[in-house]
This record gives sequence, structure tokens and C-alpha cells, in this order.
Amino acid sequence: VQLQASGGGLVQAGGSLRLSCTASGTTRSFNVMGWYRQAPGKQRELVATMYIGGTTNYADSVRARFTISRDVAKNTVYLQMNTLKPEDTAVYYCNAFSYIDYWGKGTQVTVSS
Repeated sequence: VQLQASGGGLVQAGGSLRLSCTASGTTRSFNVMGWYRQAPGKQRELVATMYIGGTTNYADSVRARFTISRDVAKNTVYLQMNTLKPEDTAVYYCNAFSYIDYWGKGTQVTVSS
């Protein structure tokens, strides 16, 4: 199984980005798919997750600004990020879980002030 993320980049504060991540190498759907991020010098933290049934979970810092969604048939998860802040700058990692954790390589998001 491989997770391929895309959509990162450089954006000014207040701007938007949309991340996407597709799982390949399997036809089964994952129980949970989501996004984590790691800023320089900090631990990796949860951003948002979405269960196959639709239940979502967000970090408090992004709850009102980010929206996670999934296309289960395509094994793809998205993260719409609005009103970005400099503190959102990090490497964003895609995660998929069903008994085993799978991680993508990460995509850089940089928000300039």
C-alpha cells in the first residue's frame, strides 16, 4: 500500500489550499483516513481524521477552518484548508488505518505572514 499526497505549497496568510491523498496497491477501504502534520522542532500532531462511516475528528486549532472529506470508492482523502495561518506551516502527512497504520511521505505547506 502506498499513499501519495499532493496539493501542498506556499500561500499567504488568509489563503487556502486543498490537499489530496490517494491510497494505491489495495482495493479495500480503510477504516480511518486522515491528516497529521509536523512543524520544525515539534512532534507530529493530528489535524483531522474521517472514519469510513463519516465521523470526523479535528484538532481544536483547525476545527473552524479545515474540512476533511473522503471518496471511499477512490480510496482518497481530502483536506480543504481555509484562512491559513503562519502557524499552520508544517509537513502534512496522510494516514490510513485498518489494523495497520500506513503513512504517506508528506507534503510541505508553508504559510507566509
